[in-house]
Parts: sequence; C-alpha cells; structure tokens
Amino acid sequence: MYKSFILALFFCLALLTSCQFLETEKPDFSSLKASMLEADRAFSQLSQQQGMRAAYMNFMDSTGVLLRPNTLPMVGADAVDYISMGNDSAFTMTWEPKGAHLAEAGDLGYTYGVYSIQPTHIDTTLYGTYVSIWKHQPDGSWKFVLDTGNEGIQMPNP
Repeated sequence: MYKSFILALFFCLALLTSCQFLETEKPDFSSLKASMLEADRAFSQLSQQQGMRAAYMNFMDSTGVLLRPNTLPMVGADAVDYISMGNDSAFTMTWEPKGAHLAEAGDLGYTYGVYSIQPTHIDTTLYGTYVSIWKHQPDGSWKFVLDTGNEGIQMPNP
C-alpha cells in the first residue's frame, strides 16, 4: 500500500509538472500589433527619406514574396533582384496603414492601407491600396514576407 501511495504521488507530481510545461506564455498582442504597425510606418518613412529600393531591401524578409501586376510571384532572391534593379529616382512612394491583424501565436500579421506615389516630373499623385504580411523576427523586429498592392486613382495636386 505504501508503494502504491508513493507511485500515485509520483504520478501526480509528474502530471502537474508536465502541465506547467504545456502552459505557454501568451504574447502581448497589444504591443506586438503596435510594433508591427510601427514597422510599417518606419518602412514608409525610409521610402520617403532614402527611396523605395532602400526601404524594401531593409524591411523584406529573405524569403519575402512580391506580387506585382503582369508578373509571376517573385520569391526570395528573385524579389531582391527585382527591387535592386528598380529605379526609384523619378518618384517618391509613401503609405499609411489603416488597419492590422495579428495571428494568435503573435508571430505573423498583416497591415493594409493606402499608398501614394508622387512623380517628380508631373504635378499629380497616384493612390492605391496595399497589404503586407509581416513575420516577427527573433531579434524582435518585423520583416514583411509578402507585399502586394492595387492601383487606385490619379489626382492633381492642389
């Protein structure tokens, strides 16, 4: 009987200990979502300051995917090649996120919003919409793993 009691006690302790290991810490969704939105805004700010190419090269994950009109999806090195060959000296591109959602695990999320392109040679602004899917990096930063957009409207500048 004493052995049965010890065995039962050992089993209960083992069960309690394993339950503690199964209990995972919930991510702080509020701060993770805020940091993802801040990454999107910093991405736009870098585009305005140093050009779209520099911004994309800085914020794109090494496995990032670009979806652009009239092309097949570009992944990883192909996406980097596409961005690095682009000429962004004739325009300034900025955007503003209008919303975001974070996955339950807190490691992936998306932002969406409106972008504007201001060509340097004409007095007009082009607008469109975008969505970027973001991956939380081990160092705490965010990099996009997919980026796409839709053309919108063209409006003369006031």
